Amino acid sequence: GIHNLTVREFSVPQPKATEVLVKIHAASLNVRRFRDLIIANGTYPAAKNEGLVPCSDMAGEVVAVGDAVAKWAVGDRVSANFNINHIFGDLTSENKDTALGGGIDGVLTEYRVFPSESLVRIPEHLSYEEASTLACAAVTAYNALLGPIPLKGGDWVLIQGTGGVSIFGLQLAAASGANVIATSSSDDKLEIAKKLGATHVINYKKTPDWEKEVLKITGGRGVDHIIEVGGPGTLNKSLESVRIGGSVHVIGFVAGRDADASQLPLQVLFKAATLRGILIGSRTQFEDMNRLIDARQIKPVVDSVFAFEQAQDAYAHLASQKHVGKVVIKVSKN
Repeated sequence: GIHNLTVREFSVPQPKATEVLVKIHAASLNVRRFRDLIIANGTYPAAKNEGLVPCSDMAGEVVAVGDAVAKWAVGDRVSANFNINHIFGDLTSENKDTALGGGIDGVLTEYRVFPSESLVRIPEHLSYEEASTLACAAVTAYNALLGPIPLKGGDWVLIQGTGGVSIFGLQLAAASGANVIATSSSDDKLEIAKKLGATHVINYKKTPDWEKEVLKITGGRGVDHIIEVGGPGTLNKSLESVRIGGSVHVIGFVAGRDADASQLPLQVLFKAATLRGILIGSRTQFEDMNRLIDARQIKPVVDSVFAFEQAQDAYAHLASQKHVGKVVIKVSKN
């Protein structure tokens, strides 16, 4: 549980020939599939059980480089890819096991050594706190919307909720010229979504048949892309909302895991839809995304920043689901 998060002291590691030592300035938490919460609660199947250093997303400063490292220099501002061995191409069983803060120790620590090829340069206009939000949520949204079936200007994109992946999906879609429909149970959060570029919003508490509203907004056509974070609780409605030949990108299951899936095969078939699971993305996608973020001067939405000693409070705030965007822990005091 969250109450078992404790501060421990270790000696600062030294990089090997192909490694880089990074002083971590900030780390962010992930609500995607409740990952950081269920890891803390011991119910994440792929997580190391004992003594895990949590968190997968960070931004920091290079403070030492191995003898064989040519790409990085002391003082460079960097982030690490979520799966540190996923450099390009499709995810494999081997690089899937290198997920920070799950299969291996994560980044909620003052110093960490990384393989040099796992790092990306962070956009100059972002603070360390802002840049720490990118590795999981932003890359996931980028992989969904600009991966194998990239959106085009004028496409319709449906974003579910206002968590980290959803907000990044909204921002990236709007920056790419798409029309964005955002859903939430909070009118206040929907107002924020409109300020970030959503062209239409739907309160799914007030409009429980939101899939019908989506079809109405799109003139009966349906949307081209859906960031599906609800899982079994919303997937049927998403397949009603997507256009023929459209894409549903399955990110999580925040709406619950139990639902009637008996109609899903027929829905996918008769919509000729692409139903694709997204497990973050590669380092090269991270680099491509950062170029878009830099070109459009996109600013991540940071809900709140907690001190390193307040990590338990940060987790509790994430669990409350009162946040919009990302919850960040400031690791370094400098």
